[in-house]
Amino acid sequence: MGHVNLEQQRAQHSLAKIEEMQRLDKQTADDYATYVTSFPAAILINGLGQALAQLLAAAKRQEDEPHFLLYKHIEEWLCRIDKQAPYSGKAELLNALMGGSRQTYIWATQETMLWLQFHKKMANAHLKIKE
Repeated sequence: MGHVNLEQQRAQHSLAKIEEMQRLDKQTADDYATYVTSFPAAILINGLGQALAQLLAAAKRQEDEPHFLLYKHIEEWLCRIDKQAPYSGKAELLNALMGGSRQTYIWATQETMLWLQFHKKMANAHLKIKE
């Protein structure tokens, strides 16, 4: 019974991040939800590496900035210590992406898109400021 499938793990990780975001101020959480919503398109247009680099550039090294938080959440998921994680145990996602194989890059892109699919729904449901 103890076996949790990857889809459930994705959902659990996503929900934990949503809960973290709910503890921050409402505007930061709302901005984060906006970036989560637009991020899959950024990946499709620019590729995962470029899209992640853009998040970091937009954050201007501010660790409480919603672009940075989204980067960290994706990094945490892709670099967690787990054989089902593309960059298991790596310390820094962008470096791992650049130093890894094309195959792992494609896997990481697919995994990010699947994580975002669920995360987007949760972010919009729980973090957007209701009009």
